[in-house]
Amino acid sequence: MFGYTFYWSMVWEKLPELIEGAKATLLLTVTSMVIGTLVALALSLLRRQQSGIGLHISTGWIEVARNTPALFQIYMIYFGLGAVGLHLSSFTAMLIALSFNNAGFLAEIFRGGLQSIPKQQYVAARSLGIGSFQAYTHVVFPQLFRVVYFPYINQLNWALLNSSLGMVIGLRELTGATQAAQSESFRTFEFFIVAAVLYYALSKAIQLGARLSFWRWVKE
Repeated sequence: MFGYTFYWSMVWEKLPELIEGAKATLLLTVTSMVIGTLVALALSLLRRQQSGIGLHISTGWIEVARNTPALFQIYMIYFGLGAVGLHLSSFTAMLIALSFNNAGFLAEIFRGGLQSIPKQQYVAARSLGIGSFQAYTHVVFPQLFRVVYFPYINQLNWALLNSSLGMVIGLRELTGATQAAQSESFRTFEFFIVAAVLYYALSKAIQLGARLSFWRWVKE
């Protein structure tokens, strides 16, 4: 229709590189979510305080993470720290930036979830002689993750898509690998169509896995 001829053979030759990029994307996504989750749990608890430095730290973190572009955060980690002599690899910088962003959004998700859990649950656990840390990990947090399960999965999916920004600092995740491959052949449509299909497949796999996991969890 537009006089464009598709040449898919070039894409198939570079497909192993795109698959490697997809693996890097998954590693970055999962690792940043694990780190982000741990930090977010701490931030959400600190945010519940009435005063103190912990409240200010958590509030500042959440405000910056949620109200500045993720691309800005990546630049600040990669180029900003580099300007003061701290040079990080593209993967490390992207992991820190994405974990920072995830933690900010997850902290608010967790805070909302914690507000829906009666405080008597924690008090009752403490009255039985259970320590504060154990009360949270064995009583409060299991209930919390049931409440925020699907918003959490949405953030996981968002982290997957945000990982594509790693391309701007030279990271060879899926988008970076795709950009590098198409720059050698100039077959933009073919390569980015395949990349879009891979992103879609990864995203739908996450959603399907989440629904199956939740169904099994509820049935237990």
